[in-house]
Amino acid sequence: MKEVKENLTKKMVNWIYLLDDTALPESQMTPSYPMGVNVLLARVGGVVYAISGMCAHMACPLFTGRLEGYLITCPCHDWRFDIRTGKFLEVPELGLVTYSTKSEDGKLFININ
Repeated sequence: MKEVKENLTKKMVNWIYLLDDTALPESQMTPSYPMGVNVLLARVGGVVYAISGMCAHMACPLFTGRLEGYLITCPCHDWRFDIRTGKFLEVPELGLVTYSTKSEDGKLFININ
C-alpha cells in the first residue's frame, strides 16, 4: 500500500518551467502565470519563494508591492505577508497559497498542484 501511495504522490508533482534562474535577482520579485495561476516569485537569501500573486484582502496585485526581507507588503492597504509561509502577519489564520519551487539546470520550476 505504501508503494501505491508513493506512486500517486509522484504522479501529482508536475513541475512547470517558469523562467531562467538568473532572470530573478536576489531581493527581487516578479509575477508569473503558470497554467493561468497568478503567482508572485521572490528570491530572498538565495531561495525562490512562490505565493499567490493577489492579496487576500481585495485581490490587489502583490508584484507592485514592497519586498523587505521575507515580507511582502500589499500596495493597496499595506497588508503584510511572510513569503515563506504565506501567513498574514496581523492575523496568521489568514494567508496566501504557497507553492513549491525548484531550480534545475539553470531553470526555475513550480509545482502548482
